[in-house]
Parts: sequence; structure tokens; C-alpha cells
Amino acid sequence: MKSHSQTPLFQKSEEIFETLKNITALFPKENEILMELKNQLMENAITIQAKLTGAYAVKLYDLKMENATLIRKAAREILVLHHGLEMHGFKEVEYYQIVRNQIEEFRLLFIAWVTEFNQQHFITDSWGLFNPPGISPDHEQSEDELDFLDEDDEE
Repeated sequence: MKSHSQTPLFQKSEEIFETLKNITALFPKENEILMELKNQLMENAITIQAKLTGAYAVKLYDLKMENATLIRKAAREILVLHHGLEMHGFKEVEYYQIVRNQIEEFRLLFIAWVTEFNQQHFITDSWGLFNPPGISPDHEQSEDELDFLDEDDEE
């Protein structure tokens, strides 16, 4: 089985990180607002990679979905921060279109990745947010639904 770092999704996240690093290096250091936006952009890029690593490391559907939600949030924040760059005078804002294109490519890979989550590998989420479709927050699991916990294979 290949490592999560070799997957197209993770590799695209690395590409986004590197592109953001290169673009934010162009921010004038004396512009405090752009420096704060740089921190936010890089934090979101790092969050995407950390949550991808976390999702690949677990078997449980609800934990994978929780990580996926945080990945989506970080990616969307990267897209929205484009407007702040423009508003606060980043002169080379046209370069940000590269990031927007990479996020779109990432989004398509992300959609395919989420469909691969095994919906039978779940422990009921009593909050009801990350249960597989059709499973209520008060669902009582039977022993056979938890058989996957004894499996040694990884996904």
C-alpha cells in the first residue's frame, strides 16, 4: 500500500503549500496586514496537510469525515483570502490565480477521496454530524457492526 504522502491528493496539497510560500514571499514585510494574511494562508495550507495525514491514519468514518470537514474549511479560507490580498494592496495579486486553480484541482481529488471512506467502519457519533447516511445519533451498534475494530489491515 502506498504512503499517504504519495497520493495525488497529498501531492496537490504540497503543491498548494509551495505556491503559497512563493507568493507570500513577495509580500512587503512592512505591510502588517499582508503579513497577517500570510500567516493565515500558511496556517491553512499546513492544516490541510496535517488533517490529510490524520484522515489517512484512522479507520473510523466519523474521524475521517471530521478531518475532511477541516480540510474543506481551510481550502475555502485560502480561496477567500484572495480578496484580502487585493484589498490590502498586494501588487502581484494576479499570481494568486495559480493557487485558485490548484485549489480547484485539489477539490476534485478531494471529492473522489471522500467517496472512498468506508461507511461501515463507524462508531456512532452521538452529536450526529459525522454518522454515515441513515445512522441516527442514538443508533445502538451491534457487535457485528464493530467487527472491523479487530481487523489488522489498513485502509
